[in-house]
Amino acid sequence: MQLIGLTGGIASGKSTIARRLAENGAVVVDADRIAREVVEPGTPALAEIAEAFGPGVIAADGSLDRPALGAIVFANEEARLRLNAITHPAVLRTSTARFEQAAAENPDAVVVYDVPLLVESANAYPFDLVVVAHADAATRVERLVALRGMERAEAERRIGSQASDDERLAVADIVIDTDGTLEQTLEQTDLLWSRLTA
Repeated sequence: MQLIGLTGGIASGKSTIARRLAENGAVVVDADRIAREVVEPGTPALAEIAEAFGPGVIAADGSLDRPALGAIVFANEEARLRLNAITHPAVLRTSTARFEQAAAENPDAVVVYDVPLLVESANAYPFDLVVVAHADAATRVERLVALRGMERAEAERRIGSQASDDERLAVADIVIDTDGTLEQTLEQTDLLWSRLTA
């Protein structure tokens, strides 16, 4: 099995690359999706969150009230770190189980771990390769405004709250430049796939 870390800032085209690699035959494990799964009703992580932050972070239907929790953790660094101490180990366990399952099903599998916060989380995985989706900040702001209907100031704030381009590029083994057309991004992704399966 090859384990590939795929990262990039918000609106960098990372999801487009992940989709194309999946179409080519990669097993894609999505860290964001797992982060939502580990806090579903009935999970140990959700129970720990309720205990740590109070019943106000649980919605009437028993699910996590993300806006209520967000209001607490984004205003208080200690609270954010406490939340991470609950969720990160749960995500790590689930992700590792998915990698192991993929390897058991196909020892030659190319497993792509789609992980937006690879740099920020000081990732614990021994990646065979780290791929960074890269578009400059101005391009990413335009995408957030045009494609997601975000206010420009909010788009800039979101980008500013993540790792810098320099921090991401410093960990890259391969950079896919997503500033150009969709076709150019897919062409670079197909070249990466050829390299991984050569």
